[in-house]
Amino acid sequence: MGKKHKTSKLRLLVRGLMVILGGVIAAYGLETVLIPNHVSDGGVTGLSIVGSKLFDLPLGALIAVLNIPFIWLGYQQIGRSFAIYSVIGIASLSVSTILFHHTPAIIKGDTLLITVVGGIILGLGMGLALRNGGALDGIDMLAVLLARKLPFGTSDFILFLNAFVFIVVSFVFGLQGAILSAIAYFIASKVIHIVEEGLSGAKTFKIITTQPETMLETIRDRLGRSATYKDAYGGYSNEKFTEITCVINRLEESKLKEIINEIDEYAFVTITDIVEVKGGNFRKHNIH
Repeated sequence: MGKKHKTSKLRLLVRGLMVILGGVIAAYGLETVLIPNHVSDGGVTGLSIVGSKLFDLPLGALIAVLNIPFIWLGYQQIGRSFAIYSVIGIASLSVSTILFHHTPAIIKGDTLLITVVGGIILGLGMGLALRNGGALDGIDMLAVLLARKLPFGTSDFILFLNAFVFIVVSFVFGLQGAILSAIAYFIASKVIHIVEEGLSGAKTFKIITTQPETMLETIRDRLGRSATYKDAYGGYSNEKFTEITCVINRLEESKLKEIINEIDEYAFVTITDIVEVKGGNFRKHNIH
């Protein structure tokens, strides 16, 4: 039991370090590639860059302050561990932008190279943080909340919110800067998708476990999600199992994997991407 607890602590520590590393990588991409060439990011970071240019304020401080309400939103809608890892990631991003602020640009002049390299570095950092249960930008959390309240998908709101951000960016970096920012953001989103292994949209988890009652109860209490279940039989052994099906959004994937591993590390799990979820009861309940 003690060994398992020690392994769990080590896993949490490694995840925290990976989130910190993600923040450092993203900050490096911003400060040495994008910002020196008048290219911005999307989301809260993009608005922070605009605010930093307009009011001559430290970018790191703006990133930290503007993300506070979104961290609270993440805590309410997704859970405590996600909020904690997001605080770690955003703090890492904020501090690293200050540390890298006077680092010379590694690319100048070539707009195509700037958007590609900047987008790749930024996406790598953000994807690494998300893969380990945290976020470096709060706009996804807002999009998830709006998608639950209004008849549009999460990806629709992410697109709409970032379109607004790039319009704001155009007033500071000009139309060309806004277009390059949108291209860099698009590249970053694709890299995030690769790093996170199918990040966008919802996901279906099919879990075959010998502890279905505990699994269902924990998913409900710690993730705020309902699930369905049915009997399943082994084709070779004819042994009876229970198959649980649960649909979650992309930000909850690492949390659900953690729950499954804690309850039944030998559970058979399949994960599939979903383009769209309609009808039924795909909504979160209160987390206890």
